[in-house]
Parts: sequence; C-alpha cells; structure tokens
Amino acid sequence: MTEHAGNEPVGIGPVGIAPVGNEPVGIDELLERVREDLDRIGPREAAEAAADGALLVDIRYAALRERDGLIPGALVVERNELEWRLDPQGSHRAREATSHDLRVVVICNEGYASSLAAVSLRQLGLHRATDLVGGFQAWKAEGLPVVTAEDGAAAGDMA
Repeated sequence: MTEHAGNEPVGIGPVGIAPVGNEPVGIDELLERVREDLDRIGPREAAEAAADGALLVDIRYAALRERDGLIPGALVVERNELEWRLDPQGSHRAREATSHDLRVVVICNEGYASSLAAVSLRQLGLHRATDLVGGFQAWKAEGLPVVTAEDGAAAGDMA
C-alpha cells in the first residue's frame, strides 16, 4: 500500500491498476481493463502458436489437472510460482524462460485467472504474453489433444 496526498491508502493490485478515485474496482471491471491490452487467443490459435514455438503455460491447480488432464507439451507452473518461473532474469526460472521475446500463452481452467497472470508477466517484460479465451475447458471442448496427468508427468511437462 502507498499513501497519496490525503494520507488514505491506495492499493495497487498485482496488475498495477489503481482504483479510479477512491472507488474500489470490482473483478469484472478489472478483467475488462486488463484484457484491453491482451491479444487473447482461442484454442486453435493457441495450438498453432505452440506449433510455431510459443510456450503454453498451465497454471491450473493439481486437482483440476488430475481430474481433467493436461495439454501435451504445456509447461505446468502453479500460479503462485508463475512470475518466478517465467522471468528470464530470475534465478528460479524454468529452462523454457529464455527471453523477454518469448510468446507465452497462459492457461487456467476457464480463462479468468489467466488474464490477470498474463498481465503480470507483461509487467515483467514478457511483452508477448497472453492467455487462452475459455481456458483449458475451451481447449478440451474444441477436441484438441489432452493427456492424463500421469502421462503428462511422465513426459516431463512439470516445471
């Protein structure tokens, strides 16, 4: 929290957006604002991006991955570790975090948390970060490849 001239705290959230005036911003408005700067993509576009070298990053929690499966080749990174694992300058980065020019497609379950996560990555300088509209559920509904969590772990997709 920081203080402004009136000595009232002004919160700046994880995406760096302050409330307008002293009014709090609801999550729907926050998502609308952050998505204005994202080039969000659909499942087929995400598959094509991955084929062209983009990094798909699955931030869903373990229970969802175990229940619904994994996208083959996607890097699994828990949401609370995302910035540390994807920062190309970070000491705890994943081996895939090679450059700030890396195209990253963040995937959550339904495409909400991933928007906030993608904006956070952009603040780290990953200027091509975006997210998957509809998340993993949209990918699966589109009939794109999904493997069981066991198969994904055996293939080494975990960060």
